[in-house]
Amino acid sequence: MGKKMKEIPEHLREFIGRQKIFFTATAMEDGRVNVSPKGMDSFRVLGPNRVMWLNLTGSGNETAAHLAHKNRITIMFCAFEGAPMILRLYGQARVYHPGDKEFKEYIDHFPPIAGSRQLFDVQVDLVQTSCGFGVPLMDYKGDRETLRTWAEEKGPDGIEQYWKEKNTVTIDGKPTGIPLKS
Repeated sequence: MGKKMKEIPEHLREFIGRQKIFFTATAMEDGRVNVSPKGMDSFRVLGPNRVMWLNLTGSGNETAAHLAHKNRITIMFCAFEGAPMILRLYGQARVYHPGDKEFKEYIDHFPPIAGSRQLFDVQVDLVQTSCGFGVPLMDYKGDRETLRTWAEEKGPDGIEQYWKEKNTVTIDGKPTGIPLKS
């Protein structure tokens, strides 16, 4: 059954490495709670208490705004194949944008993906597993190419314009902190 740990042990690092999807959850003190699914080759374990993911352009930018106001995050993985398990990583995060020196330092951990928006550097202070007995078994068929194709067709200027139109404020009207060139 469930266990609580202070760091990510090797067997859970291996579990994370096999997963094709993860979910992030953030919230400010008021307003909506945000839960986002993440996929593609966008997650790395950098140490026993440190993980990072490459955030791609999406319809909103809630996570960055929430972290700027209330720095707490939960990342969840579910075993959709093999032995049942749910893994949650709790912690605080820093956001790095493409112009930041940290972004340039860590971006090589990930494959080049058009529309890369931010890196989230998470300091994990609690690792928790639970049974996952109710999580369905599902077959992985592959990554969708829609986001990658969309971002490539928009190009850097089109992505910047999209950020300006869709990613500067949350659904609750709070600023997301995304830097724009113009």
